[in-house]
Amino acid sequence: MEQLQGMDASFVAMETPSSPMHIGSILIYDPSTAPGGFVRFKDILRFYEERMRFSKTMRQKLVKVPFNVDYPYWVEDADFDLEYHVRHVALPKPGDMRQLNIQAARLFARPLDLSRPPWEMTVVEGLDNIPGIPEGSYAIVSKVHHSAIDGMSGIDLMQALHTPKPDVTPPNEPDDWKPEKYPNRVGMFAKGYARAWLNPIRQLGVSAQAVPGLYRTARGMIRGEFGLKAAIEAPKTRFNTKISPHRVVDGQVFELAHIKALRSLVEGAKVNDVMLTIIGGGLNKYLTHHNDLPKTTMTAMAPISVRTEGEKNTMGNQVSAMIAPLGTHIADPRERMEYVFDQTSRSKEMTSALGARQMTEASKVSPALFMALGAQLYSRLGVANYMARPVINTVVTNVPGPPVPIYQAGAKLVSMQGLLCLLDGMALGHVVQSYVNEATITFTADREIMKDPEFYAQCIWESFEEMMELAGIDMAPPKPKPAPKKAAASGSSRAKTKRKPRSSTAKKSTRSKAKAKAG
Repeated sequence: MEQLQGMDASFVAMETPSSPMHIGSILIYDPSTAPGGFVRFKDILRFYEERMRFSKTMRQKLVKVPFNVDYPYWVEDADFDLEYHVRHVALPKPGDMRQLNIQAARLFARPLDLSRPPWEMTVVEGLDNIPGIPEGSYAIVSKVHHSAIDGMSGIDLMQALHTPKPDVTPPNEPDDWKPEKYPNRVGMFAKGYARAWLNPIRQLGVSAQAVPGLYRTARGMIRGEFGLKAAIEAPKTRFNTKISPHRVVDGQVFELAHIKALRSLVEGAKVNDVMLTIIGGGLNKYLTHHNDLPKTTMTAMAPISVRTEGEKNTMGNQVSAMIAPLGTHIADPRERMEYVFDQTSRSKEMTSALGARQMTEASKVSPALFMALGAQLYSRLGVANYMARPVINTVVTNVPGPPVPIYQAGAKLVSMQGLLCLLDGMALGHVVQSYVNEATITFTADREIMKDPEFYAQCIWESFEEMMELAGIDMAPPKPKPAPKKAAASGSSRAKTKRKPRSSTAKKSTRSKAKAKAG
């Protein structure tokens, strides 16, 4: 039995029917690489059963302490049923990306059953009309409660449920997993009550550890090295309101080499700066079209992993955050990227001075009862509707995926896109992800607030195109080299030449363009 930490418990406290607190992915697989060239649903079930031993998340459920006097516990579920957690559906014809996004949004809008291990995987068959994706592919829409994983531990879970080759043999040793008895509720309450009295002492200890970071932050602000201006001037937007239970999902797929090449627009810029600039440009176009563009920059909360090497494959969240201005008020791509690079550099310096790890540790001593009551009151009273200025406008979380292909039940993972939970005051969230040669920006939004997700996806693509044009990068597929002249015949034999296959760059660019035109 293991107790949740402060930030993990906050995601349980914030759970409401309108804002289920799970994160996940849309994973697309090509079954032609599997033995026999196909994968059946029962093959996926068997593969999961063999691999569950490599992940603590799969068979543990939440047990809440009576009256929320303390954080919940993780307990090995004695009634674990794999077939409850892995579902199976199929898309009707034509089986395109729009249908997959709609299905993913519907699945993602439904809360998880927190009386069971908080995860679901839905196999979606019928993907026969997605440019760049082999016909006959299938997807898995994953949902895992945010109390169990953050972005980086989610990647650890991905590694547990995948193999580096399609024909890896199952583990030979027996699975030594054992369920646990349901903990005594009176004992949990007594222990939580005692911890509540001792919590002020723990808070004093964390506060003392925070003093050096506060001193460095104050000194930096006095010297003008960084400031809070961007954070306290986040404008009120259509996305900063109470949310509905309904969701939309969409996004864009880019060639990773193109994203890396765009760093040349601003000296010293990182891939994350490029992605923030693309999103800022997409929001500029989208809100300008709706006559709703704020005069000042919109800001994003960018999670920062503070997970150490020793905390890999552990449950829960080990993240801090920084404020990332998106430059939405700047139409020119280069100027916007210069602004984003400057502001994020300052924000990183402030987060470093304050101590990203220390910010995470502070969350672990938040009183559980007040956390739960505060989260419920915030939602029920619709506080987000009355805030003159939100703290942030959206979220942009960057999750680096595997740099090499991985496989599940022998099927090759060909594309992965992240999904994000929403909450009152934040009706739009973005996941930036990379996998092998592709990079993706996927957004999750409230369906009542963003009724035209295909148009926003098109705005993101147009923002990317403008940056590519400014950088002088040609996105057109490379033309095949002309075949060399035939060599002189020697007897009856002649030299033979082979034409080069179409490049993967061309395939993925076409896929993204086709998706933009569909909007």
